Amino acid sequence: MSNVKGSSLASRFLWVSLSRGEAGMKQLAAAATPELRAVIERGASLSKWYPFAQFIELSELMDGQFGSGDGALHRVLGRHSAEAHLTTIYRLFYKVGTVHWILGRAARLWGAYYDSGNLELYTRRARTVEMRLMGFATPHKIHCATIAGWVERSVELSGGHSVQVHETACRVDGAPHCEFRCSWE
Repeated sequence: MSNVKGSSLASRFLWVSLSRGEAGMKQLAAAATPELRAVIERGASLSKWYPFAQFIELSELMDGQFGSGDGALHRVLGRHSAEAHLTTIYRLFYKVGTVHWILGRAARLWGAYYDSGNLELYTRRARTVEMRLMGFATPHKIHCATIAGWVERSVELSGGHSVQVHETACRVDGAPHCEFRCSWE
């Protein structure tokens, strides 16, 4: 079983608050399991670890209630999380760091947000990077879509344009690890 930092839940709560207001948060809480409802009602502590299953439940509820139910919202939420809690120093990094530097930094910081697996950049070319998510205890398509959205928006914030992120392999489908290919202009 994997755990996720509260900041990942909090960025989703922020998205609901900004796009659906207080009524959206109440709607979300009403549909949640008692455990997740308690987190929604009191708010997620940014530094606390929460069960990854709650992250998945929250994401599924949001897609069903506020998305089209086809999973597209997960990528949107990943994009949102790239910006949601940027501190002043990270905003500066996005402005002065290269795309490769930003994604490399994200790979090194993986353990600050997840207690399982690691993210590795294994190919770096002029406007391309390939990444592997290895050893994550509880792989899930929602998580992969979130990662793809986060990478996409992070590249844009770092100056990349016409960003394309594709998951080229997934553990859910039997691959040994999840792989992502990102290209930009």
